[in-house]
Amino acid sequence: MTHLDKIESKFYNRESIGDKAEKWRSEGKKIVFTNGCFDLVHLGHIDYLSKAADLGDVLIVGLNSDASVSALKGEHRPLQNETSRMHIMAAFSFVDAVVVFGESTPLELINRIKPDVLVKGGDYTEETVVGAKEVKAYGGKVALIPFVEGYSTTAIERQIIEAQKS
Repeated sequence: MTHLDKIESKFYNRESIGDKAEKWRSEGKKIVFTNGCFDLVHLGHIDYLSKAADLGDVLIVGLNSDASVSALKGEHRPLQNETSRMHIMAAFSFVDAVVVFGESTPLELINRIKPDVLVKGGDYTEETVVGAKEVKAYGGKVALIPFVEGYSTTAIERQIIEAQKS
């Protein structure tokens, strides 16, 4: 198996991720779920994802589809297509599964996976995390991970635009 095969073996669709989550759960593994666009990956993302992975045995990343990113961030985004973003996420050793979702929120995916831990960034509160109520209802927990100051895709995008102007 090549390294690329290993990366792509972490790709799931919404049906297969539910089955895989059930299998991991039957093996006694603690499942962690987070989601995002992850358009231009930077140190803040790596810090966030690695800390999320430390909260359990398996980390599943829900990745916004290209259309979903455009709806959230504007028609000029994403900067990288979902295939590229899937490969980047799956290349991290601490990410066990990547699944793309096209809805405006990952609620359907969360309900299918039923993670033990639902993770979002420090710009959220537990009350504003989509799926928090559902996860807590079956005994799961919500974790908020603070951002690393000075890192954001939007700021990187602005720097690139400014550099092109000069």
